[in-house]
Amino acid sequence: MSKPVKEMTYTEAVTELEQILAHMQSDKCDIDKLSAYTRRATELLGECRSRLTATDEELRQILAQFDQK
Repeated sequence: MSKPVKEMTYTEAVTELEQILAHMQSDKCDIDKLSAYTRRATELLGECRSRLTATDEELRQILAQFDQK
């Protein structure tokens, strides 16, 4: 069973996403599981995007404080 996305590191999420995409592009992709792969990939993408957005905002705040000094 896959680890819950919220419990994964960013690197783990990206690695799993890359594995899913490679599998979906291969000749061995089971069409019956395509919707499950797509669902998981979407969940991973959403979490990665959320973390990147949060990190970007945090860095902007840190740099803004630096600029004020």
